[in-house]
Amino acid sequence: MSNIEAVAEEAKGWRRHIHQHPELLFDLPETASFVAGKLGEFGCDQVVTGLAKSGVVAVIEGSKGPGKTIGLRCDMDALPMSEQTNLPYASKVANRMHACGHDGHTAMLLATAKCLTETRDFSGKVVLIFQPAEEGGGGARVMIEEGLLESFGIEEVYGMHNEPGLDIGSFATRSGPFMAGADRFVVTINGKGGHAASPNLTHDPVLVSAHMITALQSIASRFTDPFDPVVVSITFSEAGNEKALNVIPASVRLGGTIRTMQTTTRKAVEQRFRDIVHVTAKLFETEAEINWMPGYPVTVNDPTRASAAASAAARVAGEDRVDQNYEQSMGAEDFSYMLEKRPGAMILIGNGDSAYLHNPAYDFNDKAIAHGVRYWLSLVGQELGSR
Repeated sequence: MSNIEAVAEEAKGWRRHIHQHPELLFDLPETASFVAGKLGEFGCDQVVTGLAKSGVVAVIEGSKGPGKTIGLRCDMDALPMSEQTNLPYASKVANRMHACGHDGHTAMLLATAKCLTETRDFSGKVVLIFQPAEEGGGGARVMIEEGLLESFGIEEVYGMHNEPGLDIGSFATRSGPFMAGADRFVVTINGKGGHAASPNLTHDPVLVSAHMITALQSIASRFTDPFDPVVVSITFSEAGNEKALNVIPASVRLGGTIRTMQTTTRKAVEQRFRDIVHVTAKLFETEAEINWMPGYPVTVNDPTRASAAASAAARVAGEDRVDQNYEQSMGAEDFSYMLEKRPGAMILIGNGDSAYLHNPAYDFNDKAIAHGVRYWLSLVGQELGSR
């Protein structure tokens, strides 16, 4: 068994421990303590805790003198959902589970840290970023605001996420926009309620909501280029009372998400959304209030760094197992905040034939750990000049 395989086998135990003790958003005391403890054991030159409340950052200096500083990032938080895997190491916490593989991402980066501290066969510095609150909290943004990139002198930054359906030992990435920007909204339509027998005496917000939902779908079907992906999803509708079916309500609330792949399109779609909502409401003599909640930006891979990531993956997996033009995803990723500030790239690693992400039957595939560690080490060797 090679050293990497031995470390990967050890990391499997770390992964399953983290899996059994899932924590949410910024509140990761056990996970952060576990990660910081391991990094300290490995002999990292610097271990800093407390960024974005529970983020952990470690610095490993190479033995070959000065060079650039690159950041390797993983996410650590779980999701507020119940696990349905019946695994012996299933979540021990009700309504929490690692359904996106962040336990695996953390274990792979920890294993990479152990290998790098043992060899240090590179120039410059490697900064390992263990980030909280990817699942909706924008932990990457908070870490940046608290000085992550400047304090550690990070010049380039790289991320990795598992991908169910992609073969174990395979990788995928692409240059440019890779994952969508995702914004959320809640619209409140205020009309005039009344008796269902006399709709002429009301300004029916339910009718308005029906027209509004239909009109909003025209954003993707008629307003944007069909080769420029846009998804408008109304996921929430609330009005009236089933115990008062003869009453037209005075207000309706609608909510959902809009996902876009281009920054310029994102801005244009938001404006179109606002125009449709207000004009439709006015048409029926009602008023609409919009609570627009900006989400994660578009994840844009720097072309040079995306090529570098693909090359590093090909060194360990073979060129035939690295897709450099993988399909774009309408899912969102807060690593996008780091890519707005520093050149870098996100790469996907195969999780094999598993349930998809955010599914209660999902589990990170431990067979991917060794491949992920080899990728990280290959990237460091390629970018920081180890031999």
